[in-house]
This record gives sequence, structure tokens and C-alpha cells, in this order.
Amino acid sequence: MKNMILLTALWLLLTAGLFAEDLRLDIMFTNDIHGGIDRAQATFMNPDFPPQLGGGASAATLIKHVRSLGNEQRGSLLFDAGDFFQGRPVGTVTKGEAVIEYMNAIGYDAMTIGNHEYDISEEELTQTLDLANFPILSCNIIDKRTGDLPWYVVPYRIINRLGLRIGVIGFTTTDTEKMSFPENIKNVDFVDEKIAVSKYVDIVRNEEMADLVIVLGHAGLPYDVQETYLTRYDAQGNPLYEDRYAAWGWDAQEIAREVPGIDLFIGGHIHKGWPEPWIDPYSHTMVVQGYAYGSNLGWITLTVDPDTKSISGYELPALREGMMLTLFEDQFIPDPEISATIEAQVAVAEEGMDEIIGVAGVHLNRTNVDAQSLMGNTITDAMRYEVDADFAFLNLGGVRADIKSGPVTYRDIFQVMPFDNMVVSFRCNGEFLRRIIETRVEGSRHGLVVSGVNVVYSKQRPNFDRVTSLKIAGEPWDKNKIYTCTTTDFLMQGNAGLTLLVQVPEEDIIHHQINLRDAIVNYFRKNSPIRTKIDDRWERDDNSQPSKEMLQ
Repeated sequence: MKNMILLTALWLLLTAGLFAEDLRLDIMFTNDIHGGIDRAQATFMNPDFPPQLGGGASAATLIKHVRSLGNEQRGSLLFDAGDFFQGRPVGTVTKGEAVIEYMNAIGYDAMTIGNHEYDISEEELTQTLDLANFPILSCNIIDKRTGDLPWYVVPYRIINRLGLRIGVIGFTTTDTEKMSFPENIKNVDFVDEKIAVSKYVDIVRNEEMADLVIVLGHAGLPYDVQETYLTRYDAQGNPLYEDRYAAWGWDAQEIAREVPGIDLFIGGHIHKGWPEPWIDPYSHTMVVQGYAYGSNLGWITLTVDPDTKSISGYELPALREGMMLTLFEDQFIPDPEISATIEAQVAVAEEGMDEIIGVAGVHLNRTNVDAQSLMGNTITDAMRYEVDADFAFLNLGGVRADIKSGPVTYRDIFQVMPFDNMVVSFRCNGEFLRRIIETRVEGSRHGLVVSGVNVVYSKQRPNFDRVTSLKIAGEPWDKNKIYTCTTTDFLMQGNAGLTLLVQVPEEDIIHHQINLRDAIVNYFRKNSPIRTKIDDRWERDDNSQPSKEMLQ
């Protein structure tokens, strides 16, 4: 019996290495921070009694906690998937420098570039990125002047943790070409994401001998992830259509399925977080992504077999939230050192932002119903008022927040319109004005935010002949009359599908040198209380027939 015990003990010692415990790799991530490193109220949870979010200082507390769990069997990484600064004052006013300083302080391992990084000039952007103490990754941006990657990005990095070689590749959505000012991206091209990522996954796997491959992509999962998947692939992941083309860039789901060799994809761009990873049934690639504006920190723990150096599973930190940890200030007490730094930057960036500039007589909601919202209508009314135009228009996605009824501050206006778009007006005949509207009801498009017009259209009619009734300032539309229209410089550059606007001769354009945000402020100052209504500026009637002036 004694010999049997000794033999059993010896066997356990000899075989202990065969059953080594899995390694644990904590992956923390952010995406679409949009300058949200400061404290904020979670109005998206409860607009009347919003809980307080701690921003970057609360994130720092959680990040430090996760890192404190590290040992020989457990390590961590911290990444960002792009759109890091443009949106909140502390990010926008400092052109991202405050956010980079925060990311340096808390120790990010890598970041990729989002489309909104090019909301400022490339020269300004590179000055900001040059401050980073971590690599900026993007494998599909090409400098037109050299044919190579721009100096401010690298395609990938190899990071060593826990005896693992971890390849991290970044890419930027090709949507950037359609969503940025041409002047800001004049020196760069955006290569097809799938082609570029495939190239570098092969390099990282076969030349760099990486054990794990992580992709930081500024691209997101579809909102209806399972339903959309089954329009592209069957339940086993086999493509339903060959030679598909991504007119608006490949999204995270498509990259995960169609680029072999990716273990984890960290995405963003669409501002929707998922409590659990999406796992492709064919490639088994895991896709994770978070919400926006610094409201949460993503945290997923990968378990890795130490012998095969492959992922064996994952663990989530929370039962209800999964990997999406909302940064409630009373739950994650802000790190005092990080908090002091951020608050000092915020004080400079937000000077004068709490001045009351007017009153909202009703809750100005931004939710679109048939191309109308109270907030959207207010903005286009303000544009038309500012330059005394006949017709004002704005893209549906250009409205970023509500304004509650009651006193309105400059801060409220900034949240509605965080981007530095300028007001532009131009003269055109009625036929061209109609083409603008027809362009935005073509196909599955749902219109524009407008002011000064009354539009009736039918989706049952052919494209570019769907408007059945059109009035300007209450008068029937005249195809030969010259009208004054106003919009933003962003749309005048041909963005949001309005490429026809680049045809407007420069002599017919007036650059008013006023920021749209300031035009809205002026409107509130002079017209409060604002009591905008949903009215008859848009009407879809699939049984409508063209009025007599539309037949001319």
C-alpha cells in the first residue's frame, strides 16, 4: 500500500506539467471615446434623473484594479479602436491632445485611427498623434505622396505577455473617404480593409510567428447581428453570395468571417456595445465592441492553453453587463491623480460653456420620424434664419443630442453639434433644388432634415421622380426660379451621398464664416423660448400623384 502511494505521488509530480493551468489574458478596450474622458451624466439611461459617470478617472480606477490581478499566470492589455477625441469640448477644443495625455497617463498599449480623427487637418492630427507614448496602428492608410504608410502609423505591433507573442493589427474604415472633408484627407488613400488585414494577418502569423492575433478595427458589428449574418452566410458561415462588394467598407462581422487567422477583433464605429462577444460559427473569431463617449470600459478575460498557446475560452467580469462595465462614479471611485489632470483640462476647454443662451419651451428630441425631429427641425430653422435662405438642409446623422425643456446653455448646443461645421449658402435654380431632395429619397434613403420647404413624395415612383409636391416658403416650386439654399461645408464637399453639390459654381457659393453651432446659439438668443413642432415639411404618401408644377 505504501509503495502504491509513493508511485501515485511520483506520477502526479511527473505529469503536473501536462495539466498546467490556463493562462489568463485580460483585454480591456475602449472605442469611440469622442473626447469623453470627463465626468458626464448618463442621460441615455434616465434623462430626468441621470446617474453620474466618472469618465477617464473612473476608467483609471478599474484599469488599475484589473492590472492588480496580474501574476505569472495572468496579464493584461489595454486598447482603443478609434474616434478618440472629436465630440466633447475637452477633446475637440484641444484637438485630441487632452485625450492622448490621459491615454499616456493610464498606459494604453495601442490605438487605431477612426474616421473622425480626420475632422481636423492632417497636420493638426499628426501633431496630436506625435504625443502618444504608444503605437498608432493602421494597415490600410496610404500616403499618396510616397505610396507607403504615413509616418504616424504602423500596421502592427508584436507584444509579449505571459510568454505569448501577440500580434496586434489596426485598420481604419474606408467609410472615412465618404465622411471626411476632402481637404483633410487629400494626401491619403484608404485601402480595402479586407485585403489589407488579410495581408498583415499572414505576415504576423507566418513571419512574426505570433501565437495570438488581435485586430483593432474602426468598424462595427451590424445592429441586428444574427439577422444580418444570415443574409450574408448560412448558419455554418458559408457565403450565400459570391463576389460581394462592400460599397461602404467591410464591417467587423465580414472581416471576422472572411479573414482567417484572427483570434479577437476589437471594433467600434457604430456606438453600440455588446455584453458578450460575437463568435463567428465558421472562423471562430471573437468580436467585441463597446458603447461611445467614455461611458463604459470593455473587459474580457481570454483563457489561453499554455501548451498550444491558443485560446481555450473566455470569462466575463459581470453577470448582467458582461464585458461592458458602465463607469458609474459611485461604483468606480475616480482615481484622484487622473481626475485632477482631466478636471484642469476641462476647466480650460469649457470656459463660458455654462452661460445660459436661451430657453427651450419643449423637449427638443433628436429621434427621427419620417425625416423630422424637433431638434433637427430647430437646427435647420436656425440655419435658414441666420442667412435668410429659402431652403435649409442637413444630413439625418448630423444631430447628436436632445435639449431638455428649460434653460439652454452653450454646453447643450455643443452636445447637439460637437463638430466644427461651417454654414454655407448657395444660389441654384428650382430644378437643382429638387434634385437635392430627390437624391435623399432615392432607393432606401429616408430624406434630409429640412426647413423652408413642404415635400410630399412616393416610394412607389421611380428614383429621382419621387417628389410629387414641393413648396418653397409656402409657394409652389418653380423649376426656373433662383433660390437661396443653406447647408454645411461638410455637405457642400459632397458627403452623405450629396455629390451633386460639388457641381455648384464657386461664384454661386457664400462662405459665411460662422460655425453652425454659433448659428444655433444666435437663434436661441433671439427667438427663445423655442417651441419647434413636427409639421408638414415632410410627408410620405405612396398614393400621391405629381402636382401640375411637378409635371412641367
